[in-house]
Amino acid sequence: MINETDLKHLRRCVELAGIALEKGDEPFGSLLVSAEGEVLAEDHNHVGGGDHTQHPEFALARWAANNMTPEERAEATVYTSGEHCPMCSAAHGWVGLGRIVYASSSRQLQEWMQELGAEAGRVRSLPIGEVIRDTQIDGPVPELAEEVRMLIRLSHERKSQVKK
Repeated sequence: MINETDLKHLRRCVELAGIALEKGDEPFGSLLVSAEGEVLAEDHNHVGGGDHTQHPEFALARWAANNMTPEERAEATVYTSGEHCPMCSAAHGWVGLGRIVYASSSRQLQEWMQELGAEAGRVRSLPIGEVIRDTQIDGPVPELAEEVRMLIRLSHERKSQVKK
């Protein structure tokens, strides 16, 4: 169940996605929040340089592994503008992070990219629950998913213009 606190954190994720887009990157942003509600870390995509493993969820999983106890990780929540890809889902699971809340789903992203005529990526899009188990997963959030959709559209348009 998504509450007001979740919405506040998801809005920040969408802001971070916008910052990534402004910097010429793919529009994704994420937060790591403690059980007490403290934002411990935040990040956005950094794949523009060519390293497509530089996703914010993956960076937050690494940060958590280096800075939190297993108990703290299990009680933490990762908020993200877009549902984790399989790589980030696996990192989340291996590190033992807790709940995941996302604004837009991988299925939505796939549909949006098809609508835009984008080529499918090399890595299959899988729901988080098909990659890891025993994790509470909440999302998508329709009113925020539409904002993410607009960022994805802008990103695609910019990439299309660069290719011309």
